[in-house]
Amino acid sequence: MDSALIGTLVAPVVARCGLEVDRIEVLPAGKRKVVRIFLDGDGPAGRGPSLDEIAEATRAISRRLDDAKEIGNAPYTLEVSSRGVSRPLTEAKHYRRNTGRLVTLTMAGEEVTGRIAEVGDDAVRLEVADGTRDVALADVRRAVVQVELNRPGGDDADDSDGFDEAGEEEE
Repeated sequence: MDSALIGTLVAPVVARCGLEVDRIEVLPAGKRKVVRIFLDGDGPAGRGPSLDEIAEATRAISRRLDDAKEIGNAPYTLEVSSRGVSRPLTEAKHYRRNTGRLVTLTMAGEEVTGRIAEVGDDAVRLEVADGTRDVALADVRRAVVQVELNRPGGDDADDSDGFDEAGEEEE
């Protein structure tokens, strides 16, 4: 059981779920193997796969691997997740899926941190402290999303605690 075989078996199943395989790891774990499959995709609002999509794909992958004659009775543990926020952005689609997020781009001798505003096939536009900056994707050596616990004006921000200023419950 190797990652190439697993990829061949699960790629069509993952595609039917509207996702794509980002990478596969097959690691020894005693007498069994741990099969880690990392998925990506546009998901709701183009922001990457949702937890429900990952769960649906996990069930489909599990059925496919359980039915695969090529694997036989080899014992394995299946782990399926999204590609993760810590993974570097390497393709234009990764930047698109992170529009609105804070990133740090490393180019030759320079590092720029800004919020992804727009993404084209060959360049990304960042909102930086003093305006905007266009960066050619070919010039980027490394791009990493910065985790923000309290994102200013973020989509996920909800200032409401269910009570108005007088302490009365909001309707």
